Amino acid sequence: MSLPDIIEQETNTLGASATKHEASRSAKGWRGILSMLVVLFKLRVVFLLVVAATGGAFLGAGDWPGLNLLLLTWVTGGMAAAGSSALNQYWERRSDASMSRTSQRPLVTGEISDPRWVPIVGLLLIFIPALAVISFNPALTFFLLLGAFIYVVIYTMWLKPRTLLNVVIGGLAGSAAVLCGSAAAGMWNAPGALLLAVILFFWSPFHFWSLAMIYRDEYTRADFPMLPAKTTPQKAAWWIFAHTLPTGIAGLLLALLPFLGWAYLVPVLLATVDLFWRSLRLLRDPSRQNALGLFISSNIYLLVLLLAVCVGTVLPF
Repeated sequence: MSLPDIIEQETNTLGASATKHEASRSAKGWRGILSMLVVLFKLRVVFLLVVAATGGAFLGAGDWPGLNLLLLTWVTGGMAAAGSSALNQYWERRSDASMSRTSQRPLVTGEISDPRWVPIVGLLLIFIPALAVISFNPALTFFLLLGAFIYVVIYTMWLKPRTLLNVVIGGLAGSAAVLCGSAAAGMWNAPGALLLAVILFFWSPFHFWSLAMIYRDEYTRADFPMLPAKTTPQKAAWWIFAHTLPTGIAGLLLALLPFLGWAYLVPVLLATVDLFWRSLRLLRDPSRQNALGLFISSNIYLLVLLLAVCVGTVLPF
């Protein structure tokens, strides 16, 4: 919820068929174990966060950041994000059982018979990379720990069960991922990286709210204070549009950076037009189908933008 939680739908849908029963998983051997780990550590979500951090690294460097720097970003950011995801699932293992979207997670189904190792591994995945780099890059350590703290403590434990602002504040975890990349490049406060962090902050709420509109009835039954479950679909659509608009504008403003040229602007402009069109379509008709269309479009938009940042930074046009 928030950037790290926000694409759970794909994670859970793709992992659901492989997490029905412990016996069937065991019969699949290493493939079953791998599929379980993909769900437990939300590796598809981790991939998106690593791509966001990569964009931050390119913007922080203002050029090709170098393979060593990228490896540092991927390993430290990926480990911290995976550890945070495991802690999130451990904390929510009981409430996850009340919703079909999360009921097939391994900590819910009993596939992991003794879950006590999960928080230990989760904490190790966060603190080992953070402490490993503190001597030569304390800024990277700070943003690794900040992102984990926002997602696990502020979002998962505190805000999610209490307030409609949960995914708004939780979106800062995605912003921290971007700044991990720019910190790895030695310029965490580069203007482009800060603007990309702002984009992730505004992107996270409307992305997840569009998904929550699809599962509105389940959130209502589970009594989660998710905005689409606590207001009308029309009002939820307006809240979504209010976050889509600054996301698209900020994405286009990135094109003003001198080292980002047409290779960035053209694909991002096309993705932004599609995003705005689907958001306006949801305003006209706040149906589940249109919410799903916007959810998919938001995924595509962010991936296009992040890839365009990387490509546009190194190409001379």
